[in-house]
Amino acid sequence: MDDDSAMDAYSRTVIRVAASVTPHVASVRTRRGSGSAVVFTDDGFLLTNAHVIGSAGGGEVVFADGVEAKFEVVGVDPLSDLAVLRSRDGAPGAVTLGDADRLVVGQLVVAVGSPLGLAGSVTAGVVSALGRAVPVASRRAGRVIEDVIQTDAALNPGNSGGALSDSAGRVVGVNAAVAGIGLGLAIPINATTRRIIDTLHTDGRVRRAYLGLVGMPAPLPAAVAARTGQSAGVRIMEVVRGGPADQAGLRRGDLVLSVARAEVRDAQGIQRQLFADAIGVELPVTVLRNGAMVDVIAVPIELTVD
Repeated sequence: MDDDSAMDAYSRTVIRVAASVTPHVASVRTRRGSGSAVVFTDDGFLLTNAHVIGSAGGGEVVFADGVEAKFEVVGVDPLSDLAVLRSRDGAPGAVTLGDADRLVVGQLVVAVGSPLGLAGSVTAGVVSALGRAVPVASRRAGRVIEDVIQTDAALNPGNSGGALSDSAGRVVGVNAAVAGIGLGLAIPINATTRRIIDTLHTDGRVRRAYLGLVGMPAPLPAAVAARTGQSAGVRIMEVVRGGPADQAGLRRGDLVLSVARAEVRDAQGIQRQLFADAIGVELPVTVLRNGAMVDVIAVPIELTVD
């Protein structure tokens, strides 16, 4: 394939995705700022970033066809940087949500949003990296947004809350931050964030269990991997003093293999177990410590965000 043919194929893909996704992306205006949002249900609910909404209770959305509508805030979750809005006057149909866990580095992605208030702006790039972690503000130590997507698609202020789509037009992320020149970040759409979105949609808030540890993925020793069939776990980098993990006897340097009998390969694997139904419940945790398997019981408490 020559360069012109390759460029034509690339252009056709971006044009197709832009035509498919742009009608479902709105500009968001509140008294204190602006951003973007994505229609994710057919009855007028939109997904955006928590930091776009801040403490606002409502505002206005403007769709790609110029139609304006008032919105109210249904729920905000600062710890995932996600928020759900409801348009009072209807909205275009929903986008198709994808699965960010299927992304690979180098894959084409298209960003749609309203940078600097310029509605319906489209940029394209690739997935630059996966599995990034972004700290979020909370008095509780060790809270991060896991598995953030890094992209070189051009993002600017106002893109936050907009769509990051794959080449099939499926929204795989919510653009969240401009981290530097040529460096943007997006909150992934995956099983964990879908659960958060569904909970915000139905309950207006997300209750979480809290263990009080910070970890990062790490490979298992070859002998342990061969014996267990598990290739990686989560190395504990920090244990919050007095927290449930500390009280259970977990230590810095432990390699977490499972939580609630579910195999853990990354921090998302732990967070999947830490929703409301785990609060106050005995949670078995298996770790590798000094070459030996150690089982402990931790009792998560409810995470409070101040």
